[in-house]
Amino acid sequence: MAAAAHASTVRSLYKRILVLHRFLPLDLRALGDQYVKEEFRRHRGAAAEEATSFLEEWQNYKNILQTQVLKSAEGRLDAVKFGANLSEKKLSDFQNEQIGQLYELMLEATKPNRQFDIQEDGK
Repeated sequence: MAAAAHASTVRSLYKRILVLHRFLPLDLRALGDQYVKEEFRRHRGAAAEEATSFLEEWQNYKNILQTQVLKSAEGRLDAVKFGANLSEKKLSDFQNEQIGQLYELMLEATKPNRQFDIQEDGK
């Protein structure tokens, strides 16, 4: 029973993040969708402690993004900056692989001529 509730929680969070990504600029949406899908797949069989940390971080991401999307919907586009800075403490908790992923994500997100493959779910 607990496994079914956990799966439902994960699926709900995953879907909510993808819905919020629909409000991002097209290139950020494509990058975000791809990253979210890969990360959730990668952590499908994670140990309980890692899964808890994973879900907490993605829940925080969802909350921040939801706030930013609501600000943009209020017409305050000039005041909206999507994303958030990471604290030094949070960065120090990252593993080397995570730092590498974060660096690659930053490079992709800051390219002057960003182009992504945009695919709908199931394709």
